[in-house]
Amino acid sequence: MVASIAEGPPRWSVVIPYFNEAAFIATPIGSAIAQQGTSLRLILVDNRSDDGSEACARQLLAGHPELEVVYLREETPGQNHALARGFAAVETPFVAFWDADTAYPPHYLASAERLLTGGPFVGAQAIDVYCDPLSPAGWLRRWRMRLTQRVLSRQGHTGSFGQCFRSDALRLAGGPLSLAWPFVLYDHELIHRMLKQGPLTGATDLWCQPSPRRSANAHVRWTLFERVLYHATPFALKDWFFYRFLAGRFERRRMVQANLRKRDW
Repeated sequence: MVASIAEGPPRWSVVIPYFNEAAFIATPIGSAIAQQGTSLRLILVDNRSDDGSEACARQLLAGHPELEVVYLREETPGQNHALARGFAAVETPFVAFWDADTAYPPHYLASAERLLTGGPFVGAQAIDVYCDPLSPAGWLRRWRMRLTQRVLSRQGHTGSFGQCFRSDALRLAGGPLSLAWPFVLYDHELIHRMLKQGPLTGATDLWCQPSPRRSANAHVRWTLFERVLYHATPFALKDWFFYRFLAGRFERRRMVQANLRKRDW
């Protein structure tokens, strides 16, 4: 029995949505198998892949019957639709959203659980690192981002690949899918809704390593002006920022979630 499995029901649900990720999905699956210090249930959501991604996942997990795995399929294109499908199957106290091309250290869930247990926090935001996390550059990145999280504590600082939540709070927030936000950057909109339920936290040891290919996503980025205004807008005005100001601009630029299925790699 591997260290990721503990006595009793799982504490975590790890939801991994994927669309044509046969070449990458072994990375987060390996991370799930290697988790230590807590227990998990793996929920894999196929978002209409046609490259054999699910078959790859099943083959990788065939040798790990001790790990509870749920295979789902979401026909509506869009990562947040797949996340919502996976979240509907969550029965655990905590849920983590992972991406299908991202690596997570063995202590990831245990670190997040310590942050979310016995305190006021409803969620934790992991730090994305694109080099060796233990190198000087990685250390600087982790501490700089943690300082940013503390200074700008009422904002989002990570994508869905690094979001960990208390399941009850996420249900109260309406779940991953918001019908009021059909645009890209839904992960920031989700953080905005979660902050209405309570504070978020993070830690320098709560980090992950997304694929470097994520730098090629110009079709889903907001402008520098929009980003600066996001940081400058007080939390009390964030509803206006998202649902009036930014939604109108994204609508004119057709920055809908279907853009997330376009790939520059």
